Amino acid sequence: MLQNPASKYRSFPRVGLKDRSWPDAVISRPPVWCSVDLRDGNQALIEPMDIPRKLRMFQALVKIGFKEIEVGFPSASQVEWDFVRKLVEENLIPDDVTIQVLTQAREPLIRRTFESLRGARRAIVHLYNATAPVMRKVVLGLDEDGIVDLAASRARLFQELAAQQPDTEWVFQYSPEMFSGTELPFAKRVVDAVTAVWQPTPQRKCIVNLPSTVEHSTPNIFADMIEWMHRHLERREGIVLSVHPHNDRGTGTAAGEFAIMAGADRLEGCLFGNGERTGNLDLVNVALNMYTQGVHPGLDFSDIDETRRIVEQCNQLPVHPRHPYVGDLVYTSFSGSHQDAIKKAFSARKDGDTWDMPYLPIDPKDLGRSYEAVIRVNSQSGKGGISYLLESEFGLELPRRLQIEFSQVVQGVMDASGKELTARELFDLFEREYGLASIETPRHQVAQGGEGVQLEAEVRIGERTVRLGGTGNGPIDAFVDALAIAVGDTVRVLDYHEHAIGSGANAQAVAYIELRVGQRTLFGVGRDANIVAASLKAILSGLQRANAVPRDASAYAPAK
Repeated sequence: MLQNPASKYRSFPRVGLKDRSWPDAVISRPPVWCSVDLRDGNQALIEPMDIPRKLRMFQALVKIGFKEIEVGFPSASQVEWDFVRKLVEENLIPDDVTIQVLTQAREPLIRRTFESLRGARRAIVHLYNATAPVMRKVVLGLDEDGIVDLAASRARLFQELAAQQPDTEWVFQYSPEMFSGTELPFAKRVVDAVTAVWQPTPQRKCIVNLPSTVEHSTPNIFADMIEWMHRHLERREGIVLSVHPHNDRGTGTAAGEFAIMAGADRLEGCLFGNGERTGNLDLVNVALNMYTQGVHPGLDFSDIDETRRIVEQCNQLPVHPRHPYVGDLVYTSFSGSHQDAIKKAFSARKDGDTWDMPYLPIDPKDLGRSYEAVIRVNSQSGKGGISYLLESEFGLELPRRLQIEFSQVVQGVMDASGKELTARELFDLFEREYGLASIETPRHQVAQGGEGVQLEAEVRIGERTVRLGGTGNGPIDAFVDALAIAVGDTVRVLDYHEHAIGSGANAQAVAYIELRVGQRTLFGVGRDANIVAASLKAILSGLQRANAVPRDASAYAPAK
């Protein structure tokens, strides 16, 4: 890299629009959407789509709700021509959808383009020619007058060819290519020359499309350019002002949103931002940004994963896992502090509440996603994420101190492996650590006596089967009293929690008991159809973890 990049690159000039109004504008309704996936997106693919893939993409765009779809460049190749003819001849275009085709400002290409649309009910024909100084000087070899004459003469050819097919409802569109690099007064001059030929009216509008063919500036300057054109174009009331942002600076979404605020009526772009170089404007991003602000975009992304699968199959390009709204990881938190906030917010939220969730700008369920992947556990995670997964997937409602205790167990495993743990792997680890599967219900009898509850039970300690008997104000107290004598250490219950999992005949109780065994404080967990049995198993779980009872599951087998 150069030490002084100013010696090679120049700063993009400001428009100087002192009374700009767009910064205070609020997007309160969606623009006219035009998908260019089948043309601009297609020409950017390593392997352009064949007709079956183009048709699948077209049908997906229709299902999403696009009413204007640029379907190809029919003069560019036989596949493009054949696809346009297939749509027209096989009546595959819904009545409320208008197809759009693109053509350069060259007479043979324009004639072939109109021919490709013969028999269409309604069509947008999109004319473009380059207008930027570098293109005028280096590529076309024309001065400003030559560019204006070229655009105006081709606009007249549009009128002549459209008149030869009166059964089609024609909409004309013009793009000063590389508008983003064209002097504003000259861009206005060229556009005005084209609309002077077409003479659009509020009842019969044309489309003027202003592309940031290369994104040269910060998006606020592009917005100034759009507002300047919006104010100064002649016949503005007869124009649908459209923009076609690219993403060379990575600010295509901002440029598109600012352009709407600055007076644009229409957006062209692609699903998930496909397109030349760094891509076109991501229409999904803009649409769902609106949705999260309470504005329905008029597009349906209720099954965003299916949309992504179709796009990946048709484009043969993957969508990045961090891509806004659709990536595999965009609703996932690994960070412990994030997970704790999400867990608490979910617990506090009630049906019908306004969506106000930390780290989740949109409800994944609105897009067909579940909450399954919202929290995932790796070495960066904490107790909140671990307890969320155990509760949401397996119904285990861990008390806070147990969350802290088990998170240390998980952290040890994560530090050793360095890998993510799934919800199932977390549950298996929890089950092993607390002996949910290995500890069997001890045989026991409970009776109410004059001194309180009396409990008799059988447990195996080491190689011995021991009969226990204790008295307390409840079964748990009596069992702890009996065990303390058997293991020769102090055992105290510090805290107790229980809840049910399931209902009816399949319901089970889960007990969480915090114990003080000698000098150690730790939890035991038990699960059983009977709440007393679950509690006794929880105590044995805690003792097993404290090594007061051997970890061999056979130690807890009932005596024969």
